[in-house]
Amino acid sequence: QVELVESGGGSVQTGGSLRLSCVASDYGYRRNFVSWFRQLPGKEREGLAAIYFGNGKTYYMDPAKGRFTITEDKERKTVYLQMNNLKPEDTAMYYCAADVKDGMWNVARMVRFWGKGTQVTVSP
Repeated sequence: QVELVESGGGSVQTGGSLRLSCVASDYGYRRNFVSWFRQLPGKEREGLAAIYFGNGKTYYMDPAKGRFTITEDKERKTVYLQMNNLKPEDTAMYYCAADVKDGMWNVARMVRFWGKGTQVTVSP
């Protein structure tokens, strides 16, 4: 079992930045991917970005491309999501996810471990 704890959410204005952190309970989180998802009210969780520990490669879905960056601090067992140029449509609960099946890092039902989430609110 891997425990994931997110932090770093908050309220910002349009154009602002936030850095989300996901701290893992042990190095077991480095099994394959760690992903960041978000969930808007009434919507399904959508994958945003992931890092693959086999080769350090990062992956992004369209809402995150060019504005979000995923990185890892191995010693701190922490994965970050730097979010820049935030927009009101980025308002959501953001979740960290670890250990996905079949490499499908952006599909919520393929994730084995979830954090409890951190809220991001972007005002106009």
